[in-house]
Amino acid sequence: MIKTILPLCSIISLRFFGLFLVLPVISVYAMTLHGANTTLVGIVIGGYALTQMIFQLPFGILSDKLGRKGTIIMGLLLFTIGSLICAVAVDILALLLGRLLQGAGAIGAVVTAMISDVVKEEQRPKAMGIMGASIAFSFALAMLLGPVISAFAGVEILFYITAFLALFSIYLIVKKVPNPPKITHTYNDALHFMPVLKDSNLIRMNITNFLQKGLMTFAFMIIPMVLLNNFEWEMKELYKVYIPAMILGVLAMAPAVILAEKKGMFKEVLIIGIVFFGISYLTIGLSSSDIIFVLGVVIFFIGFNMHEPIMQSLATKFAKVHQRGMVLGIFNSFGYFGTFLGGLLGGIFFNKASLSAIVITIAVVCVLWIILIAFMPNPMKKQVAYIGLDNIDKNNCARLNEKGFIDEWYINENENLLIVKYNTNDINQEQLEELLK
Repeated sequence: MIKTILPLCSIISLRFFGLFLVLPVISVYAMTLHGANTTLVGIVIGGYALTQMIFQLPFGILSDKLGRKGTIIMGLLLFTIGSLICAVAVDILALLLGRLLQGAGAIGAVVTAMISDVVKEEQRPKAMGIMGASIAFSFALAMLLGPVISAFAGVEILFYITAFLALFSIYLIVKKVPNPPKITHTYNDALHFMPVLKDSNLIRMNITNFLQKGLMTFAFMIIPMVLLNNFEWEMKELYKVYIPAMILGVLAMAPAVILAEKKGMFKEVLIIGIVFFGISYLTIGLSSSDIIFVLGVVIFFIGFNMHEPIMQSLATKFAKVHQRGMVLGIFNSFGYFGTFLGGLLGGIFFNKASLSAIVITIAVVCVLWIILIAFMPNPMKKQVAYIGLDNIDKNNCARLNEKGFIDEWYINENENLLIVKYNTNDINQEQLEELLK
């Protein structure tokens, strides 16, 4: 399993590394460009998320219909072009154009769907955890290298690095990533949005992704500005807050995954993370010293990294095999809309409202968010059977459509397997195989 998903995790982590590399410094850098103001800077920070939001769903559906690999390559090429435009930008509008093009390469949902395709369901939580850990590691490394490299070589070089990493990712997808299995299913509603949009669990997860990503972007809007302007830090010192925050955040991931995936405590982990968000923003906004401010940042990233490795996995648990690209496209669109709105509102209100008033508002939102999640049931655990087609009569598979205890079934043509997700309270695997003989 590790060998199968490692190239895909590398692609998604390299792409995020490129985006994260500029986050610690982009708000300060963008303010130096011609035509800049805090509102436009906020849009620049979250602007890539606007086009991510717009293109996540089309890319997800395109990958369901035409294939994952080609869709990923298309997205990486757009990301490369956008990075190069950012590198040569001399005014705020050109930088904004580049950021929008970076976001247009919306491959996050496609890569996640491909990982879901190539690993068995019971291995998927571990695979998603590995992907989340690789993203967290790229985040921590970017927080260390971004301020240091930009301080000595300029912020422009960060965008050239990002473009190179995107091109290298194209090499990985072509040469190192196996083709996903050929799947045969009996669904005829592949483009029906309403069942996905009406799923109450997915609604809660979409809102959670929206709020989590919005708070993250707003944090990156205010952290460097407050440290440089209020506490007189230098740009090259920013790693001193980001690195300990990310190290402790990464350490929080393992217990979060164990509690959620092994113990079934998804809801509890989400609520704990939200509590950390509320406490962190109150600490950040009401701090009177840089030490207290840094403590608030650390608390925020602990909460953020508790959420990050389980949310994609949780979303895929509610997705049928033919809808994974769509479900994850919608899920990620909500997240990227939150990213854009967090940057936009941060830019608008940063100079127009007191930070203390902003963080108190965020704390109230966190309380309402906890109430929303408190009513979400933890996902039901169902058994997945992998049955060799040589051991059954393939013509009997249609019987499964009549059984209420069958969640879904499909055929993996590459491995000559029938995959059935069923309720263990109603039938066991021996009875299931007998039904199909």
